Amino acid sequence: MSSYASLLVLCLISGILFAKCDSSASYEVAVLTTFKEAIFEDPLLVLSNWNALDPDPCDWYGISCTKARDHVIELNISGSSLRGFLAPELGQLNFLRELILHGNNLIGIIPKELGMLKFLQILDLGMNQLSGHIPPEIGSATSLVKINLQSNELTGGIRPELGNLRYLQELWLDRNKLQGTIPAAVSPDFSSEAYRKYGAITNFTSFCHLKVANFSHNLFVGSIPKCLGYLPSTSFQGNCLQNKDSKQRPATQCSGAPPAKSRTRANTTRLPAGDVSKHQGPSKPAWLLALEIATATMVGFILLVAILTALQKCNNKSSIIIPWRKSASGKDHMTVCIESELLKDVVQYSRQDLEIACEDFSNIIGSSPDSVVYKGTMKGGPEIAVISLCIKEEHWTGYLELYFQREVADLARLNHENTGKLLGYCRESTPFTRMLVFEYASNGTLYEHLHHGEGCQFSWSRRMKIAIGIARGLEYLHTALEPPFTISELNSSAVYLTEDFSPKLVDFECWKTILSRSERNSGAIGSQGAICILPNSLESRHLDIQGNVYAFGVLLLEIISGRPPYCKEKGCLVEWAKDYLELPEVMSYVVDPELKHFRYEDLKVICEVVNLCIHPDSSKRLSMKEVCNMLESKIDLSISVDFKTSSLAWAELALSS
Repeated sequence: MSSYASLLVLCLISGILFAKCDSSASYEVAVLTTFKEAIFEDPLLVLSNWNALDPDPCDWYGISCTKARDHVIELNISGSSLRGFLAPELGQLNFLRELILHGNNLIGIIPKELGMLKFLQILDLGMNQLSGHIPPEIGSATSLVKINLQSNELTGGIRPELGNLRYLQELWLDRNKLQGTIPAAVSPDFSSEAYRKYGAITNFTSFCHLKVANFSHNLFVGSIPKCLGYLPSTSFQGNCLQNKDSKQRPATQCSGAPPAKSRTRANTTRLPAGDVSKHQGPSKPAWLLALEIATATMVGFILLVAILTALQKCNNKSSIIIPWRKSASGKDHMTVCIESELLKDVVQYSRQDLEIACEDFSNIIGSSPDSVVYKGTMKGGPEIAVISLCIKEEHWTGYLELYFQREVADLARLNHENTGKLLGYCRESTPFTRMLVFEYASNGTLYEHLHHGEGCQFSWSRRMKIAIGIARGLEYLHTALEPPFTISELNSSAVYLTEDFSPKLVDFECWKTILSRSERNSGAIGSQGAICILPNSLESRHLDIQGNVYAFGVLLLEIISGRPPYCKEKGCLVEWAKDYLELPEVMSYVVDPELKHFRYEDLKVICEVVNLCIHPDSSKRLSMKEVCNMLESKIDLSISVDFKTSSLAWAELALSS
């Protein structure tokens, strides 16, 4: 009986331990899924095998586990061009030893929750775009041996709490915007008030035990601590330090750096009571003291009024987009607001208005796995094209909402005759709706005209005007905007033609990578807090300027040849055209055979531009400004030139009039 009872107890204990391990493993899967959802760009698809339904994350890319495969101990994804935020939930990977995300495009702040990782030995977030201060809570991750935060946009000073890290051997803080002094150890006159303020600093050791450190290219002031003199001078260069041996910034670049605070020791020698009055200044007249008090009171009142006025003004600028909630669970998610000035010209449409305009969403003019495009006409207004995102509410995360709102803000900046104009957006919860509303270009896409119907009958002059219009639009996007804007997938389907065949560049494909990843996830980001998008802090979208230049070269070939970029029967357009582009005697073979008339001088210019745009070495490709200059200066768009060679031009003129 005793042995039977012992066996029952043993089974019970084993069951509890198994349940605990299983619960812990599933919990870590949820944390890692949250991390993945916070990444909104993964161009190399390194997270493609991260499946939220997989109970074992140990085979996921970049993940290492214990031998028993019961806990994640390493997250290492470097140089993968990931763009997104660091989810605070990472601080719940209690057994994590290495967090290495070096060489990506991470934005936002470093979560203070990383300080909860008591076993963390390596924290490498270098070569990203992280901003804000270094969280003092990092000083609580007492097992840290290496910290690498180099080449970010961090501000503030080095928090004294980092001195708690007695095992720290490497500290890389170079190439940020850090200020203040470089601390070595707590000064003897460090006040008890400071101890109370920083709490954990009571165990502060120093940075003098570091084996490797780099503080270069920041805005540090003061002097180099003597105990760090063993470090090479390059570890301190590019600052505002009082050091003649290392290369420091010029004084003009140090004007914004706060001066080093020198601590003066209190004079402990007590003066005799009779001598105290001798060391005090002469007393002020009563009337002068009253005047100072009155002046200070008035200044304080004016300042208070100014602050209240500013707050009232901010409150009156209501956020264009309200905090997002996930109605299915009722949980609050990340609060995201956009400064109203940023969207002052963008209308927020109701779903009902768009439904009426688009005839109950029956007038479909385009579709893809990610979106559906409807045509509509607003009552008493313009014709519109409405892009509706195809995604279920349960797959919509807080970070996707942030990306959607930032895309609205980014598209609202575009204002050029050769770019599609965003008229507004729709954002509703019941039914779940995310839509973008653009002005409609009545002649469809360039692709339809070149490869279907009678598009091949475009005159040479019209094709040249379209090519130059596209070039002007790209030049505007690349050079006139700050930050620049690029088209995600530049091809003839992204070029819409107006009634007079003026080209409009529209970026309908920017959601593909975001939405394709969201379809594989069902969790929701539960991070709290608020993110506000201001005009001067708008994060730029993924830029591929050289990719746009290359795509424009291919698009030029498509315009003059009438061939698609790729088809099974004829293969790759670029490979086919290479045999003709540089040989004047066969260059004319590139031209659409159904186009009877063209100008040979224009063709030579086009072929030259194509060669420069598709150059294998991206550094040798032209900028769109240079492309525009070449096309506008060397191609004659005058009507008389075209009429001499083409009867089709007369027909086009008659139709347009």
